[in-house]
Amino acid sequence: MKMTIAEFERQYRDVKPNHEYWFGEAVPKAGATSTHGLLQNIVTMTLDEAGYKAAPEVTLKISSDFQPVPDVIATAGRFERPYPTKPVDVVVEILSPEDSLQRVLRKCKLYSAWGIPLVVVLDPDGREGWIWEDHTLRPTTAIVLENGRSISLDRIFRELDAELQ
Repeated sequence: MKMTIAEFERQYRDVKPNHEYWFGEAVPKAGATSTHGLLQNIVTMTLDEAGYKAAPEVTLKISSDFQPVPDVIATAGRFERPYPTKPVDVVVEILSPEDSLQRVLRKCKLYSAWGIPLVVVLDPDGREGWIWEDHTLRPTTAIVLENGRSISLDRIFRELDAELQ
């Protein structure tokens, strides 16, 4: 039996690891490694430097059926409070070892259907990234933002390597 969003919030609000609400089910987020956490911080910082407001682990409440918690979200404008209920400008998902490609692809598809213009997936182990475009993940070497700024993945991964030493 599917749980309601109210039941989900009551049961999983303070449960670690975080859970996402997926169409009546509580889905645990993949465990974040220290590498994942460092990359999350670097992406948040570089998006801020590029003129966006960025934040990690914010629940998107755009739909009553699917309420994901992306690794990083960003907007060129102001954040809605307490949760975004309209599409943000950027969503970044960082792969964890237990992530399922099927789940990541489904998230990308749903983010795009909501009208989020830039969906980025980063792999901290493989040091590569993709953008969601034309219903598929396409390899990329940079996060190109709508304000004309660009963040090189080489820079992001160099900073990650420096933090890991």
